[in-house]
Order: sequence, then structure tokens, then C-alpha cells
Amino acid sequence: MQITKASEEQIQAFISQNEQWSLKNGKLHREFQFEDFVAAFGFMTEVAIKAQSQNHHPEWFNVYRKVVVDLTTHEAGGISERDFKLAKVMDEIASGRAT
Repeated sequence: MQITKASEEQIQAFISQNEQWSLKNGKLHREFQFEDFVAAFGFMTEVAIKAQSQNHHPEWFNVYRKVVVDLTTHEAGGISERDFKLAKVMDEIASGRAT
């Protein structure tokens, strides 16, 4: 199955509707803050399970209570619908947890 790269209009529409996400280095970008390391790691664990089921894996970095995420679809050569979907899943999981 071929994965289609999102248009600039689709990316801007997503960002305008999901203001915590931005475009950085050609990738969807967001930084999450949690109460502590355990909460941050718990978030990452739950996202990892969902990401695996979608066969789509984030680029991310964690230090203490902060999780930095960049999303892109390598098969599409940029951002795709897969990234929008995983970003929404991350937002749902973080809802009520992130500070």
C-alpha cells in the first residue's frame, strides 16, 4: 500500500486545528510536559503500544518529565495521514496527564 505525503494545505489545516503541534524541520513537532519521569514514561509506554498497532513509530526523546516528539512518515517522504492519526492518539493519551 502506497502512503501519500500530505499537502502543505493539509498540514496547515491540521496545525490550525491542533495548536499544540507545529512544523519543525519538515516534521510535526510537539513537546509534552508531565508531573514526573514516571508519568512521562507511562505516556511513552501507552503510545508505544498504540504506535505498534498502527505500524507507525514516532521519533521521540525523553528527559525526566519532558517528551519531545517529531512525526514523519519515511515511506511517504514527509508528513502523512499516519502522522495526523498518531498525533491525535498522543493528544488523547496525554489529556489529563500533561502539565
